[in-house]
Amino acid sequence: MQISEELFTFSEKLVLELKQLYRSCGYQPYRMSKFEEYDLYAEYKDFLVSDTVLTFTDTNGKLMALKPDVTLSIINSHKDLPETVQKVFYNENVYRSDSGAGVFREILQTGLECFGDITKKDIVEVILLAVRSLQAVSEDCVLSLSDLSLIEEALENEELPPKVKKEIFEAFDQRSRSALKEIAQRCGLAEEKRDLLLALLETHGPLKDTLPVLQQLFTEVSLKGSDTFLRTLSLLEKDPLSEKLRIDFSVTGDIHYYNGIIFKGYVGGIPESILSGGQYDRLMQRLGRRSRAIGFAVYTGQIEEAGKKETKEADVWLNVALPKGRLGEKVYSLFAASGYECPEVLENSRKLIFENPARKVRYFWVKPSDVAVYVERGAADIGVVGKDILLEQEADVYELLDLLTGVCKLAVAAPKEYEEDPDRAVKVATKFPNVARKFYRTLGKDIDVIKLNGSIEIAPLLGLSDVIVDIVETGRTLKENGLEIKETIAPVSARLIANPAAYAFRSGTIDRLTADLARKVKQL
Repeated sequence: MQISEELFTFSEKLVLELKQLYRSCGYQPYRMSKFEEYDLYAEYKDFLVSDTVLTFTDTNGKLMALKPDVTLSIINSHKDLPETVQKVFYNENVYRSDSGAGVFREILQTGLECFGDITKKDIVEVILLAVRSLQAVSEDCVLSLSDLSLIEEALENEELPPKVKKEIFEAFDQRSRSALKEIAQRCGLAEEKRDLLLALLETHGPLKDTLPVLQQLFTEVSLKGSDTFLRTLSLLEKDPLSEKLRIDFSVTGDIHYYNGIIFKGYVGGIPESILSGGQYDRLMQRLGRRSRAIGFAVYTGQIEEAGKKETKEADVWLNVALPKGRLGEKVYSLFAASGYECPEVLENSRKLIFENPARKVRYFWVKPSDVAVYVERGAADIGVVGKDILLEQEADVYELLDLLTGVCKLAVAAPKEYEEDPDRAVKVATKFPNVARKFYRTLGKDIDVIKLNGSIEIAPLLGLSDVIVDIVETGRTLKENGLEIKETIAPVSARLIANPAAYAFRSGTIDRLTADLARKVKQL
């Protein structure tokens, strides 16, 4: 019986193509149960993408979990054979919580794992298979690579607390040069180490362009791990698929599990990575294994429409989300002064979208608290948003530039006579509940968060709260209401942000705009 291709969805055909690809390269199929004993995930919870696991009790009273991860299950079910190489591929559903929607989602993944006595040749093969997997989705694709060991080695011999090291990796993850410089200054990081970290962050782009830059950098600065990374990149460069590879040290992962090369894959038309993977020898060590390992997963369940999308003329436009109000007007003046003007923007009308065909730039006004959402979801390539909103929403975006406008700070304030009662939770009124929880968590204190949308200053005066967490500019409002700053949480100003997928494809355009804006900011 002949089966018509029309009966298959794009993702179903994609899964079949990926299975055939992996099998042709010597990978064997692996099928696992939907359920796993909860203890496995409880022990390695910080490795999981989602920190919430869906559990149930089976008929024998044992606590079980719906799989939140495939890699842990595969490694846990295979023998440790460090003298051989084991290669498996899978097509499995995982179950993870969506923090934004507050629900669990079933996510289809197709991927592979290579573990044992793996060599540079195996690592190169896996990376190239990742590229071929992206090409199965769309020829309009790119795989971004970095090496965690280089960042770690750059921090060696620096007596930095784990919290500060985490902040440094977060700065890389956000592509935030300003955050990296602030951390280095605050912690007294040696100048040569600071410059090396900044050089790594700023070295990004197609492999053929960045490899010579890295080779030059590592003749000037010696890092043990650089030789291995450069040799791997040199092998990759010889393959025709290398045109799909780019270096980007903002691709990071949990350093307690990942090591060495780590990567993310993007295809045009999808505003987030659809593939991720890397070396995870540290996870193997934590599992008591001697084998090395590398692997990746393609999120096949989220790319149903990718195969139907075509590149349109509209895709070459740079879409910019600006916050409504005075901040947005100030920021637009910076864009205009940098050569990205669109006079319609300042006209008194109800229009929300404005275009400059000559510069291929499109602006639109959105509510300030929605800018990061538009950028994260890919409706905008870049945008401008306050640091307070970024801290609250924790959006998956790059933070490219501090525009040094809208300057203020997030702070804890309370009546002058307030003294904290150590025997009960602190009652905190705020528009920023996530910021408040995270700040007090670092202090090891319990709080009772009271979410308000305005007039925060009166909450302590009416006995609704003990303290407030809010934006403070001049402090005049606090003073007039008998409050004073007790703790400063973070400085706040307008930041230029970018969608990581948009940046992967259009880093040249976005970098030029960022540099133009940076020059104008220096003149402020």
